[in-house]
Amino acid sequence: MRPLRALAGLMLLTPVVTQAIPEGPEFPSAEWTARETTNFARVSEAPTEQVLPGFQQRLQAQNLANQAELLARSLADPSWNDPRSGNSNFTPLCASWMMQCAGDPFRYPGADAFYDEAVVTPVVFYDRECARLSGRVWAPAGDSTGLPTVLIETGSVQAPEPLYWWMAQALVRAGYVTMTFDVRGQGRSDFQTPGGAQGGNSNSVVFWEGLVDAVDFFRSTPVAPYPHNTACAQTYATEVTAFNPLHARMDPERLGLAGHSLGGTGVSVVQSYGAAGAEPWPGLIDQDNPVDVIVAWDSLRAPGAASGATPAVVPRVPAMGQSSEYGLAPVTFSSPPEPEGHKAAYDGWVGAGLPVFQLTIQGSTHYEWSLIPTFPATSWCPETGNGFCEGGWGRPMAEHYSLAWFDRWLKRPGEPGYADADQRLLADQDWLERYSFYYRAARSFPTRDGDASFCGDIRAGCDAVALPGASDSSDSSRSQGGALLAVWLLLMLGAPRRLRTVRA
Repeated sequence: MRPLRALAGLMLLTPVVTQAIPEGPEFPSAEWTARETTNFARVSEAPTEQVLPGFQQRLQAQNLANQAELLARSLADPSWNDPRSGNSNFTPLCASWMMQCAGDPFRYPGADAFYDEAVVTPVVFYDRECARLSGRVWAPAGDSTGLPTVLIETGSVQAPEPLYWWMAQALVRAGYVTMTFDVRGQGRSDFQTPGGAQGGNSNSVVFWEGLVDAVDFFRSTPVAPYPHNTACAQTYATEVTAFNPLHARMDPERLGLAGHSLGGTGVSVVQSYGAAGAEPWPGLIDQDNPVDVIVAWDSLRAPGAASGATPAVVPRVPAMGQSSEYGLAPVTFSSPPEPEGHKAAYDGWVGAGLPVFQLTIQGSTHYEWSLIPTFPATSWCPETGNGFCEGGWGRPMAEHYSLAWFDRWLKRPGEPGYADADQRLLADQDWLERYSFYYRAARSFPTRDGDASFCGDIRAGCDAVALPGASDSSDSSRSQGGALLAVWLLLMLGAPRRLRTVRA
């Protein structure tokens, strides 16, 4: 039996707690309808907050600043308006970073004290087809080196990078170097290539091909400069960034990816490269896939063969999936949804014997992870009295679990977030009221202290399975723990070590 399949089979034999979902009032009933009405009302919390004067004044001021910044770029480098780029007053739609495209207006330089504790450097680089991509690299202030790294990919339609600065800032404060960028066709990147190849939803390959290009840029150095800049050097007069300006702060052995919506598909695909049954790693800086862990926001893609333009998705690294209840175009439920409806990817990762965590935020929409003013979402800016958005419902939960998952797989002893990463991932009671009561949340991963945490329904309450050395000394726990440890060791010993060979 293959080690991965052995572990998967053993997981299925572990004790299963009585399932809590579906829970609450029976359907159909007036009580069920009343609960659903209350739950669906959460999708209007964010838009209601954003009509208040404090938010509107900050948003309007940032609108003007963002418009002036875009105009200054065009005046300094008219090639941004070259017809070959497809850029115009209307394309990309969110190039202005105004109104809904602004994201959280309290997170910009000049408005947020965060920038006193960080180094944030704008970058521009070509993708493989010579479209210019705009982004930022972020790091804690100071001169610390050897820091773990995370690259964040935006969602589709029009979701520019400021919508995801909430996570970039959380990562920097936790001791990471991170990067945000606009994929081709969105935000302040080119709308199209010089040859007319599109981006965004009309050409979704940019969410995995462009992500590989971004990984190459993120990992570029003076010794291994970003290769597509050389190949595209004569395309525009734009001064591009030759290599990651914060490369010296980074540990090249630790890389995570986070992505939202179609960016969630992007990170699901990109982590697959190099796995058995998937395409080889297509990057030009590393010989092998450098990705160690992923977080996919609405949502992690289930394993499967290539379909159309989308490559195969094959579990290769630990993955977290976060999902919404009401999706892209929220409408109230007329009947209970399938409780296991958000666990297809989870089941695939469990079947591959790899760590995985899946959760759904109660009352949430697709926009919990992209802070778009006026769009339906749970609360994310209830208080602005201190000069920034405080509190909220969905975003704090998303941030907590995303950061804890990265810390679990990327942090090393002595670094902040290493010692308590498992504790934060298992802090069910702190967040239980925000877990969906429609969709089951589940986890399956080994903790650092010798426990294997398997749970098929977190709201129901699950105990970790003790491995040898844990506090539970019962015969049954020792027997089961010994078997788990044996299989886990077999998995680790049987898995080929991924070599990090960086091309010079």
